[in-house]
Amino acid sequence: MAEGSKDQGGTGTPDSEEDSPNMIVYRKIEDIVMRIQDEKAGGVAIRTVKSFLSKIPSVVSGADIVQWLMKNLTIEDPAEAIHLGSLIAAHGYIFPISDHVLTLKDDGTLYRFQSPYFWPSNCWEPENTDYAIYLCKRTMQNKARLELADYEAENLARLQRAFARKWEFIFMQAEAQVKIDRKKDKAERKILDSQERAFWDVHRPVPGCVNTTEMDIRKCRREKNPHRVKKSVYGVPDDGQSQPSPVHISSQPARKPTKEDVKKEITFLNIQLDRHCMKVSKVADSLMSYTEQFMEYDPFVSAMEPSNPWISDDISFWDLETSRDPSQQRVKKWGFSLEEALKDPVGRDQFLKFLESEFSSENLRFWLAVQDLKRRPFREVPSRAQEIWQEFLAEGAPSSINLDSHSYERTSQNLKDPGRYSYEDAQEHIFKLMKSDSYARFLRSNIYQDLLLARKKQPADTEQGRRTSLEKFTRSVGKSLTGKRLTGLMQSS
Repeated sequence: MAEGSKDQGGTGTPDSEEDSPNMIVYRKIEDIVMRIQDEKAGGVAIRTVKSFLSKIPSVVSGADIVQWLMKNLTIEDPAEAIHLGSLIAAHGYIFPISDHVLTLKDDGTLYRFQSPYFWPSNCWEPENTDYAIYLCKRTMQNKARLELADYEAENLARLQRAFARKWEFIFMQAEAQVKIDRKKDKAERKILDSQERAFWDVHRPVPGCVNTTEMDIRKCRREKNPHRVKKSVYGVPDDGQSQPSPVHISSQPARKPTKEDVKKEITFLNIQLDRHCMKVSKVADSLMSYTEQFMEYDPFVSAMEPSNPWISDDISFWDLETSRDPSQQRVKKWGFSLEEALKDPVGRDQFLKFLESEFSSENLRFWLAVQDLKRRPFREVPSRAQEIWQEFLAEGAPSSINLDSHSYERTSQNLKDPGRYSYEDAQEHIFKLMKSDSYARFLRSNIYQDLLLARKKQPADTEQGRRTSLEKFTRSVGKSLTGKRLTGLMQSS
């Protein structure tokens, strides 16, 4: 059946179909899987494991697969080898014999290789009738290992309602499949049952698992060549009651790529190659550190002082955030990054004051002028852009800034047709200069350190001041009460 389907799918198929993105990935995975299975060429030994009162044929351990991947694919990190193995398992090429979740574990968990007949490169797209036959067949086999999981039982009930009119036909097909399976050898039947279960774990995965068959690029390839898709696993003919998904056919023939198109694609791919890549683990670590750093500033996670304005009518917190007398939290936040310092008006003023002491305030004034330019009405942009040029970049400018030649040329070119973002390159260069040089010195300066220490001492000073005022109030009240009592006694006498 597999060979016939392949021949049928191959008629009228261009050779370029084999070069589709999915097929390239499948061929690479299949090459690795075949190398793992080739024991003569140093592959993993496939063995029969003895368990209590039974034998488990044709299995390998997850640890053996991970070790083979690290040794033969020059992978140093075990986590990377486990990730690669999990991707192979997610596509159904290897699968655990006792679990529906297709992942690879670096332990003694037993795995089995999928039959090439069920490989994704055969472009399977099974119908719900096939899935109904499989689940119905599982219920007929009185085996503990073939018992339906909860989600499978729910799927069976839903399919039984959907195919109520043709359920008798589905039941007969499942019964015929069971009779054929019973004629096979016991060990072979175990292997085939597990391979069939793994196939459906790929195409009808456990809730919460990623369905690797639902990929846009795969659907695009199928739309271009619908004859390559197999519609039935068990050869069930379509009786017209279940309609296949409609296939979109473009009314216009595909245009052949021109020389310019190829050049654009090469340029785009070169840009992608030059992109800075980072491991997901490092991204996760930086995200966690960022979250921990800003946790105390999140009013939905931490308690705000004096009160949370999002859950109460007290807006004192917002008044404190906009006041010219910053709290300790605000001053501490300036030390997180230059962006945070410039967001706060007080932090921006303090940084400008520090730059003035170092005779380099023109950098921040230029950055602020460009920020203001981006918010100006469009009719004022050309004149304001020229003013910024005359003040900071023109020859003999009163507040000249240092720019590299590339940024200067780009900016002068942009000013031939001035816009809100004409100074984008120059602004970015100046920001990096302040961030790497002036900002680090600002955090070590007396201006910032004194302000930070003053904010820390403020709560204690405030508490002491409150105590002093309370004592004065008590004394004055006591004196007035004593005076009233003496006056009353004198009048009574």
